[in-house]
Amino acid sequence: MPELVFFSGTMDCGKSTLALQFAHNRSARGLQGLIFTRDDRAGEGKLSSRLGLVTDAVEAVPGLDLYAYAVDQVSRGGKVDYVIVDEAQFLEPTQIDQLARVVDDLALDVFAFGITTDFRTKLFPGSRRLIELADRVETLQVEAMCWCGARATHNARTVGGEMVVEGEQVVVGDVSDSAAEVGYEVLCRRHHRRRMTSRSAHAGVLSPDVLPVASD
Repeated sequence: MPELVFFSGTMDCGKSTLALQFAHNRSARGLQGLIFTRDDRAGEGKLSSRLGLVTDAVEAVPGLDLYAYAVDQVSRGGKVDYVIVDEAQFLEPTQIDQLARVVDDLALDVFAFGITTDFRTKLFPGSRRLIELADRVETLQVEAMCWCGARATHNARTVGGEMVVEGEQVVVGDVSDSAAEVGYEVLCRRHHRRRMTSRSAHAGVLSPDVLPVASD
């Protein structure tokens, strides 16, 4: 039976790489897929991974009816065997409903990849709707790591290297330079709660709630 499957995880856990692997494996077997993405790091209409892999995709701009787009492709004689959606957290909830309709009415598997929560630990609207509607929610097994070595569970936004918890939900930033004007970093819950990024930790900044150290 066709399914709507949501593959979720933090940044740096290989979501886009897995999406590209899904597309490659099915293409090697003669299947053709429809690939959607939104706000990919490589630019509009691209699905890319941090490993340097990239493929063309349809930019799922706000207001685009994903179900109607799939129907149009089939009506024009195009072959569509499955649908892949990367950066699914950025989709509108109504677009997630449209993906569910692709599964139910067109009998196509839909594989959605995205992060669940934003830098404030709040669910993205698209991710929330996927959790509500998906036949399966799969947590990716490649674990991103916090600077301390623990499993990273939270996405942090930094401004000038300092973690922030206020601002617009979607802001483009640099994931490889913590000193950038706007950057992103994955942290464990403890260091996200303490707002301790790798930069602040290396600078020797202590959280205000650390345990006291006894002196002789």
